[in-house]
Amino acid sequence: MEQVDCIIAGAGVIGLAIAREVSRLGWETIVIEAEEAIGTQTSSRNSEVIHAGLYYQPGSLKAKLCVEGREKLYRFAEERNVPHRRCGKLIVATHADQEATLATIVDRARACGVDDLVALTAAQAQALEPSLRCTAALLSPSTGIIDSHGLMLALLGEAEEHGCFLSLNTRIVSGRLEADHVVLQTRDSAGGEFEIAARCFINAAGLSANAIARSLEGFDGSFVPPLRYAKGNYFSVTGRPAFSRLIYPVPEPGGLGVHLTLDLNGSARFGPDVEWVEGLDYKVDPRRADHFYGEIRKYWPDLADGSLSPTYSGIRPKLSGPGEPNADFLIQGPEAHRAAGIVNLFGIESPGLTSSLAIAEHVARLALAARP
Repeated sequence: MEQVDCIIAGAGVIGLAIAREVSRLGWETIVIEAEEAIGTQTSSRNSEVIHAGLYYQPGSLKAKLCVEGREKLYRFAEERNVPHRRCGKLIVATHADQEATLATIVDRARACGVDDLVALTAAQAQALEPSLRCTAALLSPSTGIIDSHGLMLALLGEAEEHGCFLSLNTRIVSGRLEADHVVLQTRDSAGGEFEIAARCFINAAGLSANAIARSLEGFDGSFVPPLRYAKGNYFSVTGRPAFSRLIYPVPEPGGLGVHLTLDLNGSARFGPDVEWVEGLDYKVDPRRADHFYGEIRKYWPDLADGSLSPTYSGIRPKLSGPGEPNADFLIQGPEAHRAAGIVNLFGIESPGLTSSLAIAEHVARLALAARP
């Protein structure tokens, strides 16, 4: 049975960032990915936004790793020539009773170490974005956008430069804990099965992470939280974008509202909304556009009838359900679950992309302690 220093489950942006980090330690590392390509689920089905770190509970992992990760990500993108743009965004109140929420966002952002927000009157916001309707706004100059696939390719390239190996079309079907390593049973797309052992197993499989953790013989399943699926649907708009910055309404339960984002080609898209689902179904129901028109016209009243087209959807691995406060990232090493050699990552949703490099450093520290 082959044995390596580290196995990572999942070749999304988180798994690849961790692979880059631990392979640079000199560890013999394998990334196991069930799909036929990197980043086919949550990592490629999002808004591709570099978040400033405005919304999260001060002291939480989301707050800490987002603010740290944002600057690391900008530097990495510049050094590795990953396409990105620090375009900024406006968070807008569309009626007066939302303006108190903007003040709350400012206070929370400062507590998290974000001190560059600029409060704007309606007139000041409309001077920046003439098509915008609002009663007040916040300008976040640290917000940006990035080519998520280009980022993942850069992370994979650097990991491979340090000897990391990527195994696509390979599923982890079960595993077991032994004295000084973790043994994983895997199956490839042709039905071939093999076992591989590692001194450290990092479970960064996103939507599959909870199931993988439960499949490990000898691992206490009480440390695996329930998983809920929050589907986010996106719609695109035809024609030239009316805005040069991202436009976000005040947050809503389960998400950040139906916001406008831009891609690096200048096209505009709207979403995600929040649709609680039971399984992985990425079809976008065109009828959901009815809700989008109403939400978008609160800040862009000139949106034309019939201009929205369904584009794509993503599913967030949520640890909190409808009506519950948003849960923090859950990153468990042996100090939490008392199983040597394992680090589990659960509920890595937004701002996971922004936080990816900071998450990788955090996990590498846990992994060093996790190895028997």
